[in-house]
Amino acid sequence: MRPRRLYLTSAAFAAIALGCFVPGGCTDEPIDPAPNVVSISDGTYVVSVDTVGLRIELVRGDEIVTTLDGQSLSLGTVDEVRDEVNYDPYPLVAASPGYLPPAGVAFHPARRIVDFQQGDDSIDLDLEHEGGLRSHASIRVEAEGRFRIELVPSDASKVAWLRVGATAAADEAFYGLGEYFDDVNHRGRIRAMQIEVDELESGYNEAHAPVPFLVGTNGWGLFVETSYPGVFDVAASSSDRVEATFGLGTASSAGVVAHLYAAPHPLDVTKLYFETTSFPRLPAPWALGPLVWRDENDDQAQVESDLEIMRDLDLPTSGIWIDRPYATAVNTFDFDPAKFTDPQAMIDHAHALGFRVALWHVPYLDEKDPATQKLRAAAEEADVYPVESGITFNKWGKPIDFTAPGAVDFWRDNLRAYTSMGIEGFKLDYAEDVVPGAFGARNVYRFHDGSDERTMHRGYTLLYHETYGGVLPEEGGLLLCRAAKWGDQKHGIVVWPGDVDARMWKHGEEITEDGETFRAVGGLHASMVAGLTLGPSGFPFYGADTGGYRHAPPDKETFIRWFEQTALSSVMQIGTSTNDVAWEFDDDELLDLYRQYTRLHLRLFPYEWTLAQGIAKTGHPIQRPFGLQEPSYGEHPSDQYFFGDALLVAPVTEAGATTREVFLPSGRWIDFFDGTILEGPGLVTVDAPLSKLPLFVREGAVVPLLRPTIDTLSPTTDPDRVDSFATDAGDLFAVIAPGHASSFELYDGSRIAHATEDGVTTLDVSAGETFDRNVVVELVAFGDAPSHVGIGELTLEAADSLEALLSGGQGYYFDPLDRGGTVWVKIAWAVDSLHVTIERQ
Repeated sequence: MRPRRLYLTSAAFAAIALGCFVPGGCTDEPIDPAPNVVSISDGTYVVSVDTVGLRIELVRGDEIVTTLDGQSLSLGTVDEVRDEVNYDPYPLVAASPGYLPPAGVAFHPARRIVDFQQGDDSIDLDLEHEGGLRSHASIRVEAEGRFRIELVPSDASKVAWLRVGATAAADEAFYGLGEYFDDVNHRGRIRAMQIEVDELESGYNEAHAPVPFLVGTNGWGLFVETSYPGVFDVAASSSDRVEATFGLGTASSAGVVAHLYAAPHPLDVTKLYFETTSFPRLPAPWALGPLVWRDENDDQAQVESDLEIMRDLDLPTSGIWIDRPYATAVNTFDFDPAKFTDPQAMIDHAHALGFRVALWHVPYLDEKDPATQKLRAAAEEADVYPVESGITFNKWGKPIDFTAPGAVDFWRDNLRAYTSMGIEGFKLDYAEDVVPGAFGARNVYRFHDGSDERTMHRGYTLLYHETYGGVLPEEGGLLLCRAAKWGDQKHGIVVWPGDVDARMWKHGEEITEDGETFRAVGGLHASMVAGLTLGPSGFPFYGADTGGYRHAPPDKETFIRWFEQTALSSVMQIGTSTNDVAWEFDDDELLDLYRQYTRLHLRLFPYEWTLAQGIAKTGHPIQRPFGLQEPSYGEHPSDQYFFGDALLVAPVTEAGATTREVFLPSGRWIDFFDGTILEGPGLVTVDAPLSKLPLFVREGAVVPLLRPTIDTLSPTTDPDRVDSFATDAGDLFAVIAPGHASSFELYDGSRIAHATEDGVTTLDVSAGETFDRNVVVELVAFGDAPSHVGIGELTLEAADSLEALLSGGQGYYFDPLDRGGTVWVKIAWAVDSLHVTIERQ
């Protein structure tokens, strides 16, 4: 049970008791029950400060959401703060082997409030810390649910680190913090906010997308607004608190800013983070359709052959990208004429068949290849390299300095050689050279704007992505990025997790293969977890390499289980390091399943795009960790999640498994594929043969879909061959599991509502701007055939077959063998709104 707000402190009780039980202690004057407590409010939430007990409480009604105490506001000192030292706090907090801390390391919690001032929406505190240090802390109301805390040392001459934190309830789980591969719940973990040396097979901790933003399931969040290296100790060192430590070193005098958030539900906290940092820009709609790539393309003929094969085999795909190598060198901003004889014709061919095209890219000019000599000379003359470069972690050379005057224009002018041909996206790799350092040593970079690696380990990533985003179409494109940092969501990026294993291995699992023993980065499970940790962290668009990358090729089971899972992810991109495409497995079963699941992903577009458009209103991610959406059960699995509100997804991530346990929330849940009805709450065991993704629809939910024949979200000039949503939106479909009344309003204004009472199911449908022709509603798990279906006073006739219904006019069709008995009702949107009744036997 969560603690309740105590408006009388222990000191106040003592004062009252003494006042009334000593001679002359009681008076007729009103008694302030807590004279040492000051507070500010946003109108809904209160932050109160006990100025005697040094206790800061975030309060909702009579409930304490979280608290801060003296330890929550700490200064970390050393004997001497030196500019040449890297004060990354991770190895210090995690006690990394081989790390030698600077001399005199000590942390000084605040021990008392020396003085305070209260304003209408602010509280200022002068703090004394252990060891006699002093600091100033200010707390401000920013907006509803948002409070800003700033901690500034009075004398920072020996301060290397600043620490903020809060208490953690015993039953509380914690989400956010960016991309991690082991668990969606960070409780008990120490999370670095930058790349660190690690024992994984990659040699580092795979922290491509750390975000200093934590969400507690009690409905609060903590975001530390800094670009300096940091670490979150999430109830690991002490089970009752979370602590965020950041190493500012010589910049400690500037202090650190933290944002304390509060919301009715933990899913709502991310919206408050967006209000602070910016809401996500959406990628182009076509980027949410299946995307296919090879790690290496032989030549133009192979690319064009792949395009034709995907259409001939009816494999739903909206886009491709061409990975390295395709240019003469990295980066010559061309196509190698020996392999790509007419790249414009190739791109035009792709467009005609309903594919958008993207390219792999990096912010380097290959220093070893003579083909880049002219561009390198131009870059030197324009002075667009860093003033000083540290160690590079790539194959080509030092990165372009996008802070240099003219550097962005220089790079964009070259990129337009591609965009002018019709390229609409980029897969942005590498650019993680700018790391703070390791084991206390700096990896010194100096940039033209005066910044260095201590903040540019974040800042460079944002400048890199902003530069490429500036050449994409205004309506959006695709930026598929390995690295991401807080605030990067404004560039409309899709995160991919880098080089995960083409296996069913777990992150950190010890593996022995081909005589070598190593700790795995992780495969399918790790990839899925990464997407679930990113969503609440502010990155709602995520696409893993379906099939994996390291140790490729994947076996049949791994590949199938992987594309089953990514069909229910925000972005589905398919490719491996061994160029594995579905049609080259020479396996009819695999190809049929691939077609089924890529089409399912494509058909879910109106549902997903509505969720994407809704982020600006709710802040809710598309893929949602189970325990974040349903915190009351205290269950925090990493292998099942929600896709929006309506769909519960439970992929199989164990090799050889054909059943699995699923925790269902309360209510009835309908198997998406066979209509089986299951009851929650609690664990159930479900069948999961290789061909089946465990996927469940919440009773009463409405799931809008595109037509079953859809091939692509991209436009086509050959509609007779390619079924394109962009060319013809066509009929809207919707799966409904009848039960309690509910409705769904699509992004275009189309609306479907339903209710069931006394054996009669009613539908109310309204046309929107995009879907204005027909709507086909699929009522699943309906049981027996309906006795009557009508629109107002018009009785609809039963069709002889589903095919006849879909190709004809209004009517209905019932199949007792489909998903527990399914009724299809086809309605023409001749008017804005229609009322439909379906009566049961």
